[in-house]
Amino acid sequence: MEFFAEYLTRIDHPEHRARMEEVLNWVKESYPVLSPKIAWNQPMFTDHDTFIIGFSVSKQHIAVAPEKVVIERFADDITQAGYTHTKELIRMPWKNEVDFGLLAKLIEFNIMDKAECTTFWRK
Repeated sequence: MEFFAEYLTRIDHPEHRARMEEVLNWVKESYPVLSPKIAWNQPMFTDHDTFIIGFSVSKQHIAVAPEKVVIERFADDITQAGYTHTKELIRMPWKNEVDFGLLAKLIEFNIMDKAECTTFWRK
């Protein structure tokens, strides 16, 4: 993915880089209406200039940030997928498969719920 190419080159571990590229490509291909963006040195996607989902890399996992309200709403789904979470992020361990169905739920909820949102973050 050209837009995130520079970001991806900074991921030292080849398998982690490939996994992150897979996730970012999946989001872009599955939701072409979303705009890719780098902010706070992290890849994210927006819709009409409002935040939808962001990602970052940790030694043990990909951190997925869809906003607190989304994590609260889908907490059971997150746990059932084998992931842990905090109030602000979901940890997708490198050793686990990516649950693209869960990512779809998070993204689709944010697109729908923030359709009329005029700010980057929820207020």
